[in-house]
Amino acid sequence: MRVKHFPTEMVYQVFSLLLVFIIVHGTYVSLIRPKAEAFLAMQQARLAEQPDAVQEQNFYVVIRDFEQEACVILFLWAMAILAYKGFAIWQQQRQLDDDLLQLPMNMPIGPEDTRELINRLQELPQGSRDFLLPSALLNAVQRFAATRNIQDAATAVRDACETQGDRLDSELSTIRYVAWAIPSVGFIGTVRGIGAALSQAHRAVEGDITGVTQNLGVAFNSTFIALLLSIVMMFFIHQLQHRQERFIHDTGAYCQRYLINKLRIGRAP
Repeated sequence: MRVKHFPTEMVYQVFSLLLVFIIVHGTYVSLIRPKAEAFLAMQQARLAEQPDAVQEQNFYVVIRDFEQEACVILFLWAMAILAYKGFAIWQQQRQLDDDLLQLPMNMPIGPEDTRELINRLQELPQGSRDFLLPSALLNAVQRFAATRNIQDAATAVRDACETQGDRLDSELSTIRYVAWAIPSVGFIGTVRGIGAALSQAHRAVEGDITGVTQNLGVAFNSTFIALLLSIVMMFFIHQLQHRQERFIHDTGAYCQRYLINKLRIGRAP
C-alpha cells in the first residue's frame, strides 16, 4: 500500500503567499502610500510657489502604486519558495558527507552482500530514507541483486539521478511563472500610466502638466521596479539551479565511488 505524504511544500507555498501579502499590503497602507502622498503634496505646494523648481524623486513615490505592490508580493513569495527549495537541497547534500553503506574502503561487494546493504539502507530514518542518495543506492543494490550485472546497477543510479533532476526542474515551474509575471505586471502599470497621461493631454495643452507627469511617472516607475526585481530574482533562480545540478552530479559520483566501483561478480561465499 502506497504511503501518502502530507503536502508540506504546497501548504508552505499557500501560507507564505498569504503572509507575504499581509505584510506587504499592511506596509503599503500604513507607511508607503501615506509617505508618498505627503511628499507629492509638498512637491505641489513647492511648485506652486516656485514654478521653476526642479521636481525631486522619492523612493516612496516610486513604489507606491498597485503594480509595484503586486510585483513586490510576487518577488517575496518567489524568494520564500526559493529559500524552501534551497534548504531542501542543503539537507540532501549533507548526506553526501555520511557513509551510508558503512563498508571498508577496499572491500568488494558481491551479490551475497546485497541483503545486508538493503537492510542498512531501509533502516535509515523515514525523513532521510526518501532522499535521492539512499534511493539511488537502494535501487542500484536491488538491481545488482536481481540481475548480478554491474552495468545494470550503474544504469539504476543514472536513471534515479536523471529522474530526480527532471523532477527538480519541473518543480521550478511556479517560480518561472512568477519570473514571467513580474515584468508583465510592470507592463500593465506602464499601459495604465500612459493611458491616464493621455487622458490628461487637454490639461497639458492648457499649461497644467501635473497630471501628465504624475501618470507618466506611474508608467515608468512600474516598469523600473518590475525589471529590477526580475533581475534580482533570476540571479537567485540560476543559483538554485546550479546547486541542484551540482547535487545531482555529486550524488552520481558518490554512488560510483562507494558502490559501483566495489561491485564484483563471482566472489566466493
